[in-house]
Amino acid sequence: MEVIERANMSGYYSDKLSAEQLKRCYEIAPPRVRQYLEAEVNHILQKIRPGDTVLELGCGYGRILPRLAQKARWVIGIDTSLTSLLLGREMLCGISNCYLLNMDAVRLALGDWIFDRVVCIQNGISAFHVNQRDLIRESIRVAKPGGTVLFSSYSDKFWKDRLEWFQLQSKAGMLGEIDLEKTRDGVIICKDGFTATTVRPQQFLSLTAEFNADTQIVEVDESSLFCEIIPHLLGTVLGSY
Repeated sequence: MEVIERANMSGYYSDKLSAEQLKRCYEIAPPRVRQYLEAEVNHILQKIRPGDTVLELGCGYGRILPRLAQKARWVIGIDTSLTSLLLGREMLCGISNCYLLNMDAVRLALGDWIFDRVVCIQNGISAFHVNQRDLIRESIRVAKPGGTVLFSSYSDKFWKDRLEWFQLQSKAGMLGEIDLEKTRDGVIICKDGFTATTVRPQQFLSLTAEFNADTQIVEVDESSLFCEIIPHLLGTVLGSY
């Protein structure tokens, strides 16, 4: 396992929610949230075949990478938090088919058509706070035609459990105080300015409409909403060639 530094960006996930603090978020997760996290990983594992090359966007300290590496040929995880990646280097020591890169998901220093699977789970599409269409475009660019790009957000059915988990994180000092007057309709707002939004089915379909790809929306475990994209052979944007 190797860490390669490509970029160093500051932000909420580089400061308050990185490395050991990020790891602690999962350690305090209630049982229903743990079920949700497990269901997401299991759904991804069903998509991976032996021999696949897999890219995870926003891998943090590499929480799910060992399980992906057990099934795939090669796994690369990227994140903007160097401190999280350094913790990942310690935790993933000995896994020879796993690499960590310090890189921005909307500016991947990677070639076209490399990966069989590109994965961005646990609402990363919102949590990164980047242009979502650009994020999808870049993910499709590095995916092989006929491969799969998987983005997940939260199901509306999971709102109560999601909010409970975020409240636990807030009480533990990992997030700012949650503004309960403004927090509603799939959006969590903290008084320090942090926000966590949700991408719903119609939004996913709108975000992917311009790309030369097949898109399917799948609900998993009544907790996750997966947008599954299969790029076509002729470019990433309709009419681009």
